[in-house]
Amino acid sequence: MTKKDFFRALSYGLGRVGIGICDLGALIMPLPLLYSFANSLGYLGFRFARKHREIAIESLTKAFGKEKSNREVEIIARECFNAMAGTAVEFFMFMRYPERIRNFVEIQGLEHLNAALAKGKGVVAISAHFGSFPLLLSRLALQGYKVHTILRHMRDTKLDKLFEEKRDRMHVGSIYTQPRAECVNKSLKALRDNEVVFVQLDQNFGTGGVFVDFFGTKAATATGPIVFSMRTGAVLVPMFIYRVKGARHKIVIEPGIEVSESGPKEERMLDTITKLTVLIEAYIRKYPHEWGWIHKRWKARPKEEIKTEVNNEA
Repeated sequence: MTKKDFFRALSYGLGRVGIGICDLGALIMPLPLLYSFANSLGYLGFRFARKHREIAIESLTKAFGKEKSNREVEIIARECFNAMAGTAVEFFMFMRYPERIRNFVEIQGLEHLNAALAKGKGVVAISAHFGSFPLLLSRLALQGYKVHTILRHMRDTKLDKLFEEKRDRMHVGSIYTQPRAECVNKSLKALRDNEVVFVQLDQNFGTGGVFVDFFGTKAATATGPIVFSMRTGAVLVPMFIYRVKGARHKIVIEPGIEVSESGPKEERMLDTITKLTVLIEAYIRKYPHEWGWIHKRWKARPKEEIKTEVNNEA
């Protein structure tokens, strides 16, 4: 076994231990104690996951550096780790006691989702790694909607299988990004069957995406959801979930957005992605601790920016 393989196996092992602890806590702890436990896990994560802590603070500084002090940035980063721990712990709690989901998760704006589905062409639900998004999917499924989520396979195949089984139990379909052709075919079929396909539009998409402003800096963003909408006529419906207090959450479903039918295709796509990104940013600004700041959202850079840096160095 190489050194790289050893550390990968160690990482996977620690990940499974962490998941096991969250699952056990969800089983034996009453709700008030469960969230105190989650906050303790969040503290440990912030304290010892140095790489992720540094990424979170760097990302927050890029987004809010001109608006917030270093102290405020650190507080949000700590709250972000607590929120992620809370999401992990309650994921297992709600999976064990799904009847609680109806009582603890309020939905606002269902009329927007229903209006979009009434067109009979499916819905591309647009969101982000924001709040307890697995809970959002489960709540919609419990409400009777046929919901699928597009996601990447986890590197740890055992954990990947575990979470897929949890989604299956809640009647949430899994559409994996790879193989790409299979992902496209399954997504298009779901939309043509007038179902909901959930996409998170807040990840760095490398050179394959388009660059739009996100907190004042260009960020590579996927075009796939817009392409699906243009091919099928499916309405783009933004939706978000945030914690109200303790185990109580609120889902907000925004009015649907349809891609313009006039003008060059590239311009229509860019305009739509910009609108959606502006909305995502607005939710993050309002509830900054709910977003996953540990992701390198601005990692990819526009070609013209790279050329400028090279020329300056020369």
